[in-house]
Amino acid sequence: MAEFWDELRTTEGRLILDPGAFYILVSRESVAIPADYAAEMAPYLAMVGEFRVHYAGFFDPGFGIGDEGHGARGVLEVRCHEAPFVLEHGQTVGRLVYERMSARPQRLYGEGIRSNYQGQGLKLAKQFR
Repeated sequence: MAEFWDELRTTEGRLILDPGAFYILVSRESVAIPADYAAEMAPYLAMVGEFRVHYAGFFDPGFGIGDEGHGARGVLEVRCHEAPFVLEHGQTVGRLVYERMSARPQRLYGEGIRSNYQGQGLKLAKQFR
């Protein structure tokens, strides 16, 4: 992972995100998407400005369910644009918008198909292997 990304650490409970830089962060909470729904990450507040957390924020039906019901943490692709953005630990940065599926999928995310992000922590896309 170090070949592609610089790891950031803080002891202050906050990060300052630089304009134009791209960040991969992991959610504090776990998510479990019911079998009859899909979810999409949306901005928490549009008034926050040019801060986006939802570049790849789609959660398939069954995401997080296969982990003994404890859910899986979401990986967030984050970028701010015009000015530095202070991100505090535990700060709400997005929300999930759920959509009912027209029919339950034949196979849920993670059900025996080796889904790449099921049970993930901070994990890059499979293209980085």
